[in-house]
Amino acid sequence: MKKTLTAAALTVLMSSTAMAENIGVSMALFDDNFLTVLRNGIQEQADGMEGVDVQIEDAQNDVARQLDQINNFVASGVDAIIVNPVDTSATQAMTQAAEAAGVPLVYVNREPINVDTLPDSQAFVASDEAESGTLETIEICNILANMGRDPARVYILMGELSNQAAVMRTKDIDDVIAAGKCAVEIEEIDRQTANWSREQATSLMTNWLSSGEPFDAVIANNDEMAIGAIQAMKASGIAMEDVVVGGVDATQDALSAMQAGELDVTVFQNAAAQGGGALQAALQLARGEAVDQKVYIPFELVTPDNMESYMSKN
Repeated sequence: MKKTLTAAALTVLMSSTAMAENIGVSMALFDDNFLTVLRNGIQEQADGMEGVDVQIEDAQNDVARQLDQINNFVASGVDAIIVNPVDTSATQAMTQAAEAAGVPLVYVNREPINVDTLPDSQAFVASDEAESGTLETIEICNILANMGRDPARVYILMGELSNQAAVMRTKDIDDVIAAGKCAVEIEEIDRQTANWSREQATSLMTNWLSSGEPFDAVIANNDEMAIGAIQAMKASGIAMEDVVVGGVDATQDALSAMQAGELDVTVFQNAAAQGGGALQAALQLARGEAVDQKVYIPFELVTPDNMESYMSKN
């Protein structure tokens, strides 16, 4: 519906936008390649806007620290808060703290457990995780079929089990197989968490390799774990053309591994767009404007055939 501003309303709008707007941002972890791109997306968006300041803090993967940061943002009088949750099952307390103080809050990238009951002053900006693991798994299945690996034996690397993205991406794998969307029969050897970490995935994959179990593919919840698995396999003398490896995020390191013929599949998650979208939603809420409570940025499948289009995106 077309809206017409009265002269008084226009005056208020102009005066509010002329004043500096301060946005507090709590990131789960600075030391993460994907989250670094997301954080930079927030900063770059703010840098390109007049009168918008962002204060970005590192929660260092500590739930208590993150809640303290939110309370500190409230006490300092920020206009809105953006949160990339450490633990998506612990977001209710953050929602309550911001709502009680009358400060708008936007969750970004990781879906809060209370996403369906967020107050009007809060929103969620991310990509729909029902797409991520689904795109990854179906493509891995297609590659395995082309290689004549049927049945195919696979390992599954999961992210942090307290994280909604890890839970959903793993469910995507199971759903693809259960729904008959996989082009081959899948025999799962094992699944374990490596907590999104390249180093932990290297260690876990090394342990799996020591068992001597034959396998055809590794399906990882993110690129960092996929790269860790690749490093372990290369150290063990495995030819990467003999195994299929997939991840999610399309980070620069992942695309370099794909160029080298080591990573077969990844899924582009637009970190910069999520960061910029979260800042835009926070500003709109701070100005009293209506915002969709769920804003999704589409995932996109990345393979060696189209990877050149993504080389500079994440």
